[in-house]
Amino acid sequence: MRKIFIVGGAGKIGRILAAELVQRDLQPFSLCRKAEQADALQALGATPVIGDLLDLNIAQMASKMDGCDAVIFTAGAGGKGGEEMTNAIDGDGLALSVAAARRAGIKRFVLVSAFPEAGRGKKDASPTFENYMKVKKQAEVHLASSDLDWVIVRPGTLTDHPASGLIDAGLTLPYSTVSRGDVASTLAEVVNMPQISRTIIELTQGGTVVKEALQHLIAE
Repeated sequence: MRKIFIVGGAGKIGRILAAELVQRDLQPFSLCRKAEQADALQALGATPVIGDLLDLNIAQMASKMDGCDAVIFTAGAGGKGGEEMTNAIDGDGLALSVAAARRAGIKRFVLVSAFPEAGRGKKDASPTFENYMKVKKQAEVHLASSDLDWVIVRPGTLTDHPASGLIDAGLTLPYSTVSRGDVASTLAEVVNMPQISRTIIELTQGGTVVKEALQHLIAE
C-alpha cells in the first residue's frame, strides 16, 4: 500500500483528504501538532504523526516522512496570526517540507496553493491578504524550481459545501469557488496519477466528474 504524507493533516482539507486516500487504498500519514488530534485522525483511517511544522528542522521532518511515497502539502495559516504566521507556515513551512522530502528520497510532491484571482477587486483587501498571495506565489516558485515530481493545485475560494464530485480543472480557468471536499478528492486522485507531473492545475466547481476532469488534462 502506498503511503502518503499530509502536511497540515489536522486541517479542514487535510482531514477530508485522509478519508479520500483511505477510500483509494492509500495510507495517509497525517502531520498534526497536538496529541488530542490523533484519535480523530485514526478514526478516519490515518496514521497520526505528531509534530509542529514551526518547530521541526529538515532532518526531523525527513525522519517523519521516511518510508512515504508522496507528500501533499495542505498546511496554511488561513489568515490567522498575521503576516508573520503566513510567512512561517505557507512560506518557510513549504520550503522545509520540500527540503525534507528530498532528504527522505520522496519525489512526488503536491502543493495546495491559491487561485490568482482569489479576493481580487475587494475594496477591503488587507495588506495581510496581499502578503498571503505573495507568499503563495513564492512557494509555487520554490517548488517548481526543485527537482521533485511536483504538481501545484490552485483551488478557487474554498467553501464548506458538501462535495459534489464535479469540478472544472485546467491550466487556466475563470475564477470561481470550490468545496473543500472536492479539493480533497482532486488531491487524492492527482497524487496517484503519475501522468500529471510538473504542472499547475487551476480548480473550481464544475460539471465533470473529478477523475474524468483530470484524465482530460492528461489527454490534452
